[in-house]
Amino acid sequence: MDRQSKDALVGAIEAGGTKFVCAVGTSPHDIDRVEFPTGDNPDQVFSAVTDWLGKQQGARGMLQGIGIGSFGPVDLDPASPSYGCITSTPKSGWQNINILGAVKRMFPDIPVAFDTDVNAAALGEYRWGNGAGLQDFVYVTIGTGIGAGGMVGGKLLHGLVHPEMGHMRLARIPGDTFAGVCPAHGACWEGLCSGPALLARSGIPAELLPPEHESWLLETQYIAAAIANIVCVLSPRRVIIGGSVRKGGQLGQDRFFQMIREGVQTVLNGYIVSPALNEDIDSFIVPPLLGDDAGVCGAIALAQEKISQA
Repeated sequence: MDRQSKDALVGAIEAGGTKFVCAVGTSPHDIDRVEFPTGDNPDQVFSAVTDWLGKQQGARGMLQGIGIGSFGPVDLDPASPSYGCITSTPKSGWQNINILGAVKRMFPDIPVAFDTDVNAAALGEYRWGNGAGLQDFVYVTIGTGIGAGGMVGGKLLHGLVHPEMGHMRLARIPGDTFAGVCPAHGACWEGLCSGPALLARSGIPAELLPPEHESWLLETQYIAAAIANIVCVLSPRRVIIGGSVRKGGQLGQDRFFQMIREGVQTVLNGYIVSPALNEDIDSFIVPPLLGDDAGVCGAIALAQEKISQA
């Protein structure tokens, strides 16, 4: 990417299941941002988002592009009639909504980039965070849902549609009879470990869950099993875990990550030989350097990449 594209003033939209985070800027060090509840009325959200971006454009100068990182599933195939749409999401009111088209209608004269929210976050960490300098890593978000974006050979992983690692099935921990909350799969990774899953399992929101609660042990063991699967399949050089649940509630982020790292070592049982999975595991499984802004910063990077390709 050329220097001009890297410094381009762009708009960014991180469309999440709970909130839309919008920003205007050039990098993590130069952004104005705002949040809107996602709710179940897309037209209302699109109106608020585009009005805000329009006002920012008037205040800061003309936007050269817009990047969108969206919850999904989404259609990323430009040849598909539903390209740019959120498809089979369980989110009320958002099935088959053309999020890309809604933004393009309001900003028809500038390029608009579109990808999954987790791919955007992975790209943000690649440009400015804990993925910098790495060609192969995975970004996982654990919050309202669970998703993961993969960087392979310096390129975001797409394929048939896009990875849905959050819906992998996991072996059940003996004695755990929790049915899971995923409406499609029940006890998949998302159904067992998302924020709503923690609440359904314990009756307590993740941020208030006491450190000694047994749900944290189950949570981190299942996450460890899922990450071990990702390690076996994609062989990443780092796994970055973002999302609200990664803060560990009253358990704390440091202990949360420590339990996951120990769990991954237990599951892999020494089979994959690498210092990254042993003495360097504290640098292998890490939180995002960009924190809660990984997704919206990634949307900035998406827009700037789109400009460079124009």
